[in-house]
Parts: sequence; C-alpha cells; structure tokens
Amino acid sequence: MAILGYMQDRIKTLKPSLDIANDPISLLCSLNGHQWANFIVGFLAWSWDAFDFHSVTITYAELSRTFNRSATQISVGVTLVLMFRPLGGAIFGLAADRWGRKWPFIVNCVLLIIFELATGFCQTYTQFLVIRSMFGFAMGGMYGNAAATALEDCPEPARGLMSGIFQNGYPFGYLLAIVFWKAFDSNVDSEDGWRSLFWFGAGPPVLLIAARYFMSETDTFQDRTPLRGPGPDFRGVMEEIKLAIQRNWGMLLYLVLLMAGFNYLSHGTQDLYPLMLRNKYNYDSTQITLVQVTANIGGVVGGAVNGYLSQIFGRRFAIVTSCVVGGALLYPYTFTSGQGIYAAVFFEQFCVQGAWGVIPIHLIELSPPAFRTFVVGTSYQLGTLVAAASNSIETAIGERYPLPPKNGEKVYDYSLVMCIFVACVFVYVVLVTSFGPERKGIMLRKDDDDEEMGNNMQLGNPWGYDRGAPVRR
Repeated sequence: MAILGYMQDRIKTLKPSLDIANDPISLLCSLNGHQWANFIVGFLAWSWDAFDFHSVTITYAELSRTFNRSATQISVGVTLVLMFRPLGGAIFGLAADRWGRKWPFIVNCVLLIIFELATGFCQTYTQFLVIRSMFGFAMGGMYGNAAATALEDCPEPARGLMSGIFQNGYPFGYLLAIVFWKAFDSNVDSEDGWRSLFWFGAGPPVLLIAARYFMSETDTFQDRTPLRGPGPDFRGVMEEIKLAIQRNWGMLLYLVLLMAGFNYLSHGTQDLYPLMLRNKYNYDSTQITLVQVTANIGGVVGGAVNGYLSQIFGRRFAIVTSCVVGGALLYPYTFTSGQGIYAAVFFEQFCVQGAWGVIPIHLIELSPPAFRTFVVGTSYQLGTLVAAASNSIETAIGERYPLPPKNGEKVYDYSLVMCIFVACVFVYVVLVTSFGPERKGIMLRKDDDDEEMGNNMQLGNPWGYDRGAPVRR
C-alpha cells in the first residue's frame, strides 16, 4: 500500500508546474562575470570530454583496418572507457567536494592529455584497450566537477536554461570531433590518419588548465568551507566516503537507475549511427559528416530549449515529454536514407539531447551540497557503467541480421536493432523519471551535512534530503 501510494503521489506531482520564467536574454544577463567564467570553463571541459570520447566512435573503420579487428572488437575500447569512468567519478568527485573544484579539475585535465596522446601512439590492439581503459578513469572525473563548476553559482531562475546550454557541450564536442575528423581524413594521406585526431585532442585541455589556474573557487564551495573545517587525514577521508554513502545511498541508487537509462539513450542513438550509415546505406565520409553535423545541431538546440522549458513546466515533465516525442520519431531516424534523413536526425537528437538538457541541474538539485560532485559524478558514471555494453550489444545483435552484400562487403540491418533497442530505452526512462523525485528550486549554497561532518554529529536518514526541500517533491 505504501508503494502504491508513493506511485500515485508521483503521478500527481508530474503535472506541469507552470512557473513564470523570464525571457532567455534576461536570464543570460543575470549572470555576473565570475559566474560566466565558471560556466564557460565547465562547458568547454565537458565539450572536450565528449570530443575525446567520440574520437573513437567516429573512427571505427580506420581503427579496424589499423589493428586488423572487426567493428565489434573495436567497440570493446568504447565499452572499457565506459566501464572505468565510475572509478574516476568517485575519486575526483570526493576530492572536489573535500578540497575544492580547482585542483582536481587541473589534475584531471593533465591525465586526459597524457592518455589522449598515448592513444595516438598505440601500435597494437592490446595497447589500444589498455590506454582507453586508463582514459576512461580520467574521463570519469570530469562530468561532476564540470557541472558543479558551471552551474552551482547560477541564479535560480537561470538554472534550467544554463543546464541545457551546459549539456549542449556533449553534442557540441561530438560536432567538433566530426568536423576535425573530416579535416584530418581529407588532408592526411595515410591509413593511420586517425592518429592525428587524437594528438590534436590533447591540445585544448592545456588552455583549460591555464584558465582554471587563474580562477578562484566557486562562491558556493567557498561558502561551505568554514562549515567543513580543515581537511582530514586519510582516515578522515575514508570516514567521509562512508558518510557519503550512508546518508545518500537511496538517492544515489535512484540516480544510477536514471542515468543508466539516459546513457543507453544517448549511446544507443549515436555510437553506432556512423557505422550504420556507412555499412547499410553506403554513405561516404562527407555524407556522414553532414548528417552528423545536422544531428548535433538539433541536439544543441533541443538541449537549450528543453532546459529552459524545464524551469517553467518542471524537470520531470520536460524529460518525459521529450522522450515521448523522441520515441515517435525513431522509425524515420533509423530507416530513412534519402534527403529526409536530415530532418529525421535533427528532430530525433533535438528530443534526445532535449531530455539530457535537464539532467545537469536535475542531478545537482537532487544531490546534497556536501557531496554534490561525488553524487553527481558517481551516479552519472555508474549509470554509464550499466550502459557500457550498449554499443557492443547493438553491434553484436546487428551482425545477426545480415543483408545482401554490397561491393563484396558484409551488410547488417543495424537500423532494426537500433529502432527496437532505443524504443525500449525511451519507455524505461519515462517510467523511472515519472516515479522519481524532483527538487526544482532548492537552495544550493549550504547544507547541514557540512556542519555535521565538521562536528562529527550522528548520521541521519540515508536519503538525507528532507531539510529545506520545497513543497514540490
């Protein structure tokens, strides 16, 4: 009866809140210089994180030829990146919550540079898998820190819009990867031309390190520092990890389930798409580039629009609406091969990234301030871990549905697999979102957890969120 009552309550609170929101221009102008600097650095870090990840997904064919492996075997490199990201999310998240956003961010960028360069120098398939595993650890630490840096100081009315813009760093980074891949593919006359893309990817993080070095901590973290007291020793750090899990295991579990669905959604619609276009529809690199650029432009627009609308209608309602429309567009997205493909990919990614545009601020609002980076980063990356095999699953299942060969090459019906697989994911995301909590408008600056850790007070309930929550829960 308690579960039934909870579900009924969740459905009732899914009704649009219809809050009044200022126009987007006024909201953008409401951020001061310090807030804009934090946001830009966080946005660019998240963008380049996506660039580095998709440098593999768009070079499957080249990597297959270099290492003499099938596309399914190359996709294992993507899976390993996704599997090692939770470890980085937890370690860098705890470091950022304890010692600040700045130095963990800088260390994180240094590791990304090292592993991106190393990828370009790989000579064997085994080396490729090992380096990508280590890269996954470094990549996992970026999301939580970048999101906190970019959003936790934003004025409350601007949170939805800025969340959507921040999340657009993912399709923006994907877009940059496609553009630079095409540039290197056209100008490097070598089977190993893909290496130039990875070497280039190691450059921009140097600029992020320089910018972050000269910037101060976020105002929100500085407000919490007096409550936390001096940094603990190793034993104290272990106690904080224990406290973080004990106080927030319920919320963390829910967010992992939510982020698993979202990661299946994005990776299920994007990672295999270039291979499908090349294999089934015989698209060349120029055509694939045009289609993918169009898709990511749709994603950028969708993220900003739906993030803004979530400030008016509520976080969950905005996510559910995007998923319903996105599910209805799956068939044209996967089975259109003519000129209509540009409209199909634009609006499908408008919906996918539109749902994602709400996620950064939704996670931050649901996370306790004392462990914000840890909970945001770890839940996101554990969700990624659950969805780590999505690319390999789609590739392997797709190869069970062969089509007539073209030009002597094997062809598979990846369209069918993607359409059915992602449709199931859309349904899952709608259900998990609908029955989950929402904290739109909650204060982000301070939390009793900080003072409790400083004073070694007794632990509260594991959800740890009843204090200060607004009426809409």
